[in-house]
Amino acid sequence: MPAEHAVAVTGLVKRFGRFRAVDGLDLNVRVGEIHGFLGPNGAGKSTTLRVLLGLYRATAGRVRVLGLDPGTGAAAVTRRVSYVPGEVNLWPNLTGREVLDALAGLRGRRDPAAERGLVDDFALDVRKAVRTYSKGNRQKVLLVAAFAAPTELLVLDEPTSGLDPLMEDVFQRHVRAAADAGRTVLLSSHLLAEAEKLCHSVTIIKDGRLVESGGLTYLRHLSASEVTARVPADLVPAVAERLAAVGVAPPPSDGGTLRFSVRRERVPAVLGILATVDAADITCTPATLEQLFMRHYSVVPA
Repeated sequence: MPAEHAVAVTGLVKRFGRFRAVDGLDLNVRVGEIHGFLGPNGAGKSTTLRVLLGLYRATAGRVRVLGLDPGTGAAAVTRRVSYVPGEVNLWPNLTGREVLDALAGLRGRRDPAAERGLVDDFALDVRKAVRTYSKGNRQKVLLVAAFAAPTELLVLDEPTSGLDPLMEDVFQRHVRAAADAGRTVLLSSHLLAEAEKLCHSVTIIKDGRLVESGGLTYLRHLSASEVTARVPADLVPAVAERLAAVGVAPPPSDGGTLRFSVRRERVPAVLGILATVDAADITCTPATLEQLFMRHYSVVPA
């Protein structure tokens, strides 16, 4: 595994009987980055993460986590990884504090000061029994344990599914702090706004297969940018004709304001055309992560 990769997966296949939950997936996560692992429910995200942790054995392919093979060294992997699953099940008769004690004991390492700060930040009452906790509070227990643990990699599977908006902000702050401290974060999510705020790079999967992967800025530019500009009304027909000549569909005009989509490689030519007619209020907005995602899933966003 290259030294700069915390996770390196090549050709991963995981079958359950005849069903292929993961089908030839490649996934590379660089050390110190926040990497979004995106896809709807059923795309194979959780199965992949369980293979990374050694909870499932790969049917085929090569998997390395922090340089280790989780198929043969799951215990060594889990000592260096913090994991928050999408569905949290804890000991119902223990208090939150006792669960944190148990998790720290299993790992064998602990940072009490960091843990206390996280308990305060997440407004978690650790004196209560787990059976009285809401889904969000159960999620908080594992988030506190994950961020407080002295681990190199955080694997977070839909970690904010039970949190209210205020706690989501706290979560995002601690994800950024973890990355700033040199830790690596693999964030599995179907919440595109969350990934767009946090992630340096993303991998999008569909039906267990890779469909897109790379730095977020680079991926945005693979899709069409949205351009708006205001030109003199009498020049609209001539501008539309010149845009058509460089492969841009004739844009509709609203009182001289043009709005249209442009492929990345055609943006310079389009901006040159607009500059020659003294267009005003020009904006060029790269594609959003949601647009990239919807392109692969053929879904119209609400």
